Amino acid sequence: MEDPTKKFFPYFDKSYNSKERFCSYWHQIHEIVNLNPKSVLEIGIGNRFVSDYLKKIGIDITALDIEKNLKPNVVGNVVSIPFKSNVFDVVACYEILEHLPYTDFKLALLEIFRVSKKFAILSLPDINRVYPLIIKIPKIKEIKKLIPLPRIKKPSYNFSPDHYWEIGTKNFHLKKITKDIQEAGFIIKRTYRVFEYPYHRFFILKK
Repeated sequence: MEDPTKKFFPYFDKSYNSKERFCSYWHQIHEIVNLNPKSVLEIGIGNRFVSDYLKKIGIDITALDIEKNLKPNVVGNVVSIPFKSNVFDVVACYEILEHLPYTDFKLALLEIFRVSKKFAILSLPDINRVYPLIIKIPKIKEIKKLIPLPRIKKPSYNFSPDHYWEIGTKNFHLKKITKDIQEAGFIIKRTYRVFEYPYHRFFILKK
């Protein structure tokens, strides 16, 4: 019998799981492990790569997804997370929130803040142009930099069934996103873009 998830979701397609995306998976795992949590809520189960790895190294991870065919631990919506407050050491939400209208993005931030005890990690798409620069000097650590290439005019965005907004599109600049994250109650400890896949921007957040 055909797996129903393959009909609707690209998570197991070869074209979706590119080398660049696997670099992003590494960061998703690395940032969680760095916080040494006992409990993690992953919002959006995707292809289970991240949650399966974390389980194998002994982290108690609960997966929440709105799509029951993906078989998460809990079926639910990020704008109304079905858990009590202050339950999880870390709440991770990777490349999910741009699938919501921006008004729901703000509601989701409040819910993520509510159920988190200590930390949250987000990744969001960022289309701002950058130029990757690598400097290799013998016997010295490799230096990697993403050099911004400013646009004279912010691009418009063709709204699609997949993404309602992205960082760098018209009316959705980085300052606006960071301001709304902070207004939800979070302290932004760090934000960065994945060098191998700059389309993914990470935010490491603390309550």
